[in-house]
Amino acid sequence: MARPVAVVTGAARGIGLETARRLSATHRVALLDLDGPAVSRAAAEIGDAVAFGCDITGAESVDAAIEGVVAACGGIDVCISNAGIATAGALRHLDPDVVAAQLNVNLIGNWRLIHACLPHLVARRGYVLAVASVAAIVPPPGLGAYAASKAGLEQLLDVLRLEVRHLGVDVGVAYFSWIDTEMVRGAERQHPGFAAMREGLRGPAGKTLPVARAADAIARGVERRSRRVVAPGFVGALYRLRGLLPELLDREAAKAGPEADRYTAELVAERGAFAAGLRPGELGSEAAARSAGRSEAAAPAGEPGPSTATAAPPGAAGPPPITAHRP
Repeated sequence: MARPVAVVTGAARGIGLETARRLSATHRVALLDLDGPAVSRAAAEIGDAVAFGCDITGAESVDAAIEGVVAACGGIDVCISNAGIATAGALRHLDPDVVAAQLNVNLIGNWRLIHACLPHLVARRGYVLAVASVAAIVPPPGLGAYAASKAGLEQLLDVLRLEVRHLGVDVGVAYFSWIDTEMVRGAERQHPGFAAMREGLRGPAGKTLPVARAADAIARGVERRSRRVVAPGFVGALYRLRGLLPELLDREAAKAGPEADRYTAELVAERGAFAAGLRPGELGSEAAARSAGRSEAAAPAGEPGPSTATAAPPGAAGPPPITAHRP
């Protein structure tokens, strides 16, 4: 019997790659990522997997990738919509296009991908899981655009759950705190004030979890077709309490506001009000900038910056699929 097919975005590294590794034990996995060469290498490492370059901000790129998955694998049973970027900075200092760029990736881009998968998920009574964040639950100073994108994604999926339940499709949302990904590490490198602000967080909110914890949680969620996936455990408590303790949560989060304001003003003076919110040289930030009609996310001269984005340039077909068989 053919194994069910799981599509995982942002799968060249980090949470996406670790999730694909775990799901490969029970599913044939299709890895999608903006970094085509890296995701092809990841698929080859896993074994019986296919890989496609995919820019979730571009309709043609998404359609080509999903058509390729269906042609190679026969259908889609699970969609893990994990691709994303993180902008940073106090909102009043940043160009409004930073918010547009953030939403184009984390909200509209993820929805574009999920929407393309839906006909195939309906046909197989499948499961979709979108990766949101604890930032959708607790407002984090300095991460306003990111939080808005994740909260929007959460609500979009909550509505989708109600709309497709009668079709046999289950919908889940994942909420993670700090995970040891390049997105988190890169934000600390590019925004020193952000790193300093994180150091002031107390208790479990200040801890960074290994990627494996998030991937394990997602794998369990897929097995159970869970409505909610969390890591670490305190995030689940925040989810349940957020309607009861908003003033307490706001009061604690507000302590970081002045520091976020200060470091953002410094970055804006250095980079400008748009580029200050993004990560120079990151493929995902560059794709987000293009989606907003901007180009200021390029790395400064002589600084190539990390290539860590999760989604191929708009309209690009991406690398040809590769199929690697287990030994």
